[in-house]
Amino acid sequence: MKTHSKTKTSNVAKLFALSALCIALSACNSDSTSATIEGEIVSNAAPTVNAGIDQIVNAGDTVYLNATVEDDGEVSVSWSQTSGTTVSLSLSTATSTEFVAPEVLTDEALIFELSADDGTNDVVIDSVTITVRASSDYTSNTSAKLASWLINKDTTSTYIQNNGAVVEDVQSVEVVSVAQDDADVEYMYVQTTDIPKYDVTLTQEQVDALNNRPRAATDFYNGVTSAAVGQTISFGEDIGYNSSTENCNDTGGAGYWPPGPGCPTVQAVEAYFPITPTDLPDTETCETGLGTVGLMVNGTSIFNWGDGMSYGNNVWYTLAPIAEQYDVDVCGGHAANGEYHHHFYTSCLADLLEDDGDAHSPIYGFAADGYPLYGPYESNGQLALSGWEMRDYGASTSEGGCGTQGERSCTLVNQYDISQGTQISDTGPAIGAEVTTLSGNTLNADDGYYFEDYYYAQKTVAGAQLDEHNGHDTNDGKGYHYHITLSLDSDGKLQPSFPYQIGPRFKGQLADNSIGRCDTGETMGPPPRR
Repeated sequence: MKTHSKTKTSNVAKLFALSALCIALSACNSDSTSATIEGEIVSNAAPTVNAGIDQIVNAGDTVYLNATVEDDGEVSVSWSQTSGTTVSLSLSTATSTEFVAPEVLTDEALIFELSADDGTNDVVIDSVTITVRASSDYTSNTSAKLASWLINKDTTSTYIQNNGAVVEDVQSVEVVSVAQDDADVEYMYVQTTDIPKYDVTLTQEQVDALNNRPRAATDFYNGVTSAAVGQTISFGEDIGYNSSTENCNDTGGAGYWPPGPGCPTVQAVEAYFPITPTDLPDTETCETGLGTVGLMVNGTSIFNWGDGMSYGNNVWYTLAPIAEQYDVDVCGGHAANGEYHHHFYTSCLADLLEDDGDAHSPIYGFAADGYPLYGPYESNGQLALSGWEMRDYGASTSEGGCGTQGERSCTLVNQYDISQGTQISDTGPAIGAEVTTLSGNTLNADDGYYFEDYYYAQKTVAGAQLDEHNGHDTNDGKGYHYHITLSLDSDGKLQPSFPYQIGPRFKGQLADNSIGRCDTGETMGPPPRR
């Protein structure tokens, strides 16, 4: 919209002279200026400004500000925001501008001022109020996110003692606004110690699994677990392990973890999760990397698929849920540098959330990019389906194989597009070959033991099917979200399914204050050692 103004036919030089005369004689007022020059009365009225009509809009609407300014000469205009959630105006020095109404928790008034300056009179200002209505979906979705966290109920850990009582679960969660790039961004601000409240009543199957460990004779100080069927054990309670001494002497928890992992320590975590995540542009990627990639709703850390180790010259990267299967506690977690975390599904959290598979799983956590991580079920009895599949190394190179049955002799050019073929690489262990983990356990490196054993199958994302990030948006009101993934083995038992939680790459952007970082191993210590 063009600026409306009145241009009086006059001698511009006379107006400049008038301005100078006004200043010299202090004879001009804010409403107009006038003087007699060579017998002719020359005046300069102050601008008239109308910032436009007040509006009521919805969050996400494009809002147009159309002002009118009238003056008898040249005038400069400038918009400024004086109240409300900060927004970015498309233009600030024109009478017409626009912005996108922000998401707000409750109806909120945004006030904008337009100032007009003719260089002679006092600056004239008018304001306009834009009331943004809170989206019911946004409000309910935000409330659901806040309600998903397991907030501490004044309980402390019985067996984990870091210089006194340790508060379990999440201490607090609230919505905060943080100034960022000339705008206020809303985050869920979470505080936690990283220590969960896990109480597990052991089944016969669990006790048998403990006693049937490959190295049970030395893993337990009595050769078998001291726990019994039907016994309820709490997080950190001694069940007979010859635990590592790392951290345990000072913190407690010895006997609860198998040899290798140290005991967890209080982390005093402060995490910011954007209320409205922003997708990465198609031209950018952000690998999840090692270390913290999110938080479970009980405040424990989420780690990705890797254990930080590889076979050969950093080619065949080990998958933590497999290589560390004997290095985790009965809840499927352990600590690295004192930070307790999960690489995969934990039934202990599922029990706390009462997720028994009879409906879509609840939120289990949040990725560092702000997108929620739901449990394994898409609907009653239906598991969410990973879009990643294991390679067939005996297949042709066009099908992602090496043409060598049972041998790992090539890697994919692009794990997201097997049509790009393969490339010769340092030979990995044969399919099924024995490998020894850092904790001294011997495992078979079956297909699916390494990260390079998988590729994204580019399946159509619909229903329970997940995309390359291990997430989807099924238009069910939940928006885009990740899923923990499980699959049924040949015996009908649930097993972790790659990529287990959050995909190899984040879907959304990581903010500067994010607890996660793109493709870094600097925040994670070495895998467990004996």
